Amino acid sequence: MKKIILISALFLLLFPNKGMAEELIPNAKSGILIEANSGKILFEKEKDMEVSVASMTKMVAQIVILEEIEKGNIHWDDVVTVSKNASDMGGSQIYLEQGEKITIEDLMKGISVASGNDATVAMAELISGTEEKFVKRMNGVVKRLNLSHTHFMNSTGLDEDNHYSSAYDMAMIARELVIKHSEILRFSSIYEDYLREDSDRKFWLVNTNKLIGQYEGTDGLKTGHTDNSGYCLAATVKRNNYRLIGIVLGEDNSKVRNQETMKLLDYGFSNTKYKVLKKKGTIIKDIVIPNSKEKKLKIGLKEDLGVVEEVGDNNTYQYDIEIYDYQIPLNIGDKIGIIRVKKDKNVIIENDLVSMNEITPMSYFELLIENGKNLLLGQL
Repeated sequence: MKKIILISALFLLLFPNKGMAEELIPNAKSGILIEANSGKILFEKEKDMEVSVASMTKMVAQIVILEEIEKGNIHWDDVVTVSKNASDMGGSQIYLEQGEKITIEDLMKGISVASGNDATVAMAELISGTEEKFVKRMNGVVKRLNLSHTHFMNSTGLDEDNHYSSAYDMAMIARELVIKHSEILRFSSIYEDYLREDSDRKFWLVNTNKLIGQYEGTDGLKTGHTDNSGYCLAATVKRNNYRLIGIVLGEDNSKVRNQETMKLLDYGFSNTKYKVLKKKGTIIKDIVIPNSKEKKLKIGLKEDLGVVEEVGDNNTYQYDIEIYDYQIPLNIGDKIGIIRVKKDKNVIIENDLVSMNEITPMSYFELLIENGKNLLLGQL
């Protein structure tokens, strides 16, 4: 009898089902655990249920802000003048005043650490002119990520009809942030800081995500709470180059939310691992390029190529390489193709292949000299 119970417990541990969902996050309406690099789902509970997600909405606002930073359209030290509309925002805030001047960096701290509604709207108005136009751009991000269970009516997550998301969609949004816009972690990992430190309106920021500093490796990402949503959390944790993202939605209180999120992450780190098959920059293929100065194109991995395995696994994998049509000149980092990892004939992950060196076409004069040399050497 003891052996049967032990085997059953092990089966539940390795293959989460409805029973495991009740064990890990029994109080949450829904939740999900993914490996960040591949997006592989390690655990799920009602992952597509459409619910209010409160301030977790702000993760999409942060994507838009970081896109503008990366394009050079705005800069961290740019100064924003706060509108009356932004200063009048209720809920969580950093108490901006109409006409106050504050840097974009401090506004991002206010959004990421204190979940400031006023800071979010100030940035929305800076980027798009109005919050309404900014929300259209947020919904554009949702569409671009092919998320079918999300729609936003505002930039802050305040309760409003037709404003919703799901655990799966929130995980994909969080993944977009930490993989494509990793500078977010510079802000989301702050436990405490100050705004207006040299003024008589000094404001103490304390991170609403209490896993920061409490749960090893936590460096983000976003909390949420309204009457409709309950207590929500998107947490991301990195240990030994293995990053997990856990989402819990609709918890009864913040203490249970934090406990169940940690239990979910514990499950992931205890039972799964990330195995790097080939490191970033590894040369996958060399191609001779006629009529170029460099003669040979080196094609390599843009990022680490790795897979998620259960602890104890030692699988073997096959690789498919596809090289696209291309034209020279080529710059370092230009996408050249794709590498697919297969297990039992099924593709489990793929990664971009890029040019690891520049390829420059020869000039007409250089071609004449090259052909002349080849003629003399009997190679033509």
